[in-house]
Amino acid sequence: MATYITSPTIIKPVGNKPKVIQEYVGLVNSKTSSVSIAHMKSSAGWIEPAQVPEFDEYTLVLRGELHVKTEDSTIIVKAGEAVIAHRGERIQYSTPHSEGAEYVAICLPAFSPYTVHREE
Repeated sequence: MATYITSPTIIKPVGNKPKVIQEYVGLVNSKTSSVSIAHMKSSAGWIEPAQVPEFDEYTLVLRGELHVKTEDSTIIVKAGEAVIAHRGERIQYSTPHSEGAEYVAICLPAFSPYTVHREE
């Protein structure tokens, strides 16, 4: 039987400025461990600690631009573009521009605060 999801759960964000995380599918909202799907809205100047996750993260930017800092470079992902962050890779997300960003993140397996491994 299909699982109908009528609304997301708001997840507490990490970072230096406000961000809204609405989890539709994942460990919290649907008790799904295989994948998580979240709608994110981050403010201008937001940055989160670097992380080395145990999951792949697929991100589609809907509005603004998301900066993804890796060991080698910084990838600037604009509206209509996507990026894949591979498990075990050190990455850091930020939205430095005045408009912030709106994007959808899909994690395989599902995001967990225990498997994201954020730096202090």
